[in-house]
Amino acid sequence: MTFTDVLRKENDDLFQLIFQHPFVQGIGKGNVPKEALAHYIKADFEYLNAYMHIYGLAISKSPSRQDISYFNQQIEFVLNSETHPHQNFCVQIGMEYEELQGYPLPPTADHYVKHMMYYAYRGGLGEILAALLPCPWTYWEIGLELTKQYEPKENHPFYPWISFYANPRVETVTKKMRDRLDAIAKAASEEERERMHDAFRKSCQLELGFWEMAYTCEEWPAGKQGIAK
Repeated sequence: MTFTDVLRKENDDLFQLIFQHPFVQGIGKGNVPKEALAHYIKADFEYLNAYMHIYGLAISKSPSRQDISYFNQQIEFVLNSETHPHQNFCVQIGMEYEELQGYPLPPTADHYVKHMMYYAYRGGLGEILAALLPCPWTYWEIGLELTKQYEPKENHPFYPWISFYANPRVETVTKKMRDRLDAIAKAASEEERERMHDAFRKSCQLELGFWEMAYTCEEWPAGKQGIAK
């Protein structure tokens, strides 16, 4: 069993909770509240911007051109491909993508970004990859689960979203990240591997929290109105 096989087994409870979350199930059923879709896009646009920055920090810690090339390819995928599922949500709520950009991160997304940034600045490549991996991995499995459960056709309102994440290209993104993390884990100390376990588990927790944040339209308790003048 590889290191990432162990990570997946250890965190199956969180994967299952994600699959059953009302937002995720709503995608499968073709019925998600419009305000939740908008809240998701606002947060995910900024989250993915931060995600690309973390790839950039990983490049700065990469010991080889092979690693630099890998992270550069990952940036290209997020920048040029992951806008497509966002566009599907935009169509369903009747808003232009540009209208949903530039918003501050809600609390859970803000915490998630800072969690990954912590490992990007303080950890090695193994910890960075362990913190990043749950994002593509859970989305790929969500795509598979919803495809299996609901068998969406092209007239399904979220068919483009589901088919994007169930696509072999996302599987390849996940597999490459897993392979690199497995290789790093083999040479890592027990203490380093424990930190990777912790980073991965917390990111899985925050993936679940991200769906809940979007579904409940989570905001900061006081917001701008609470700033003392």
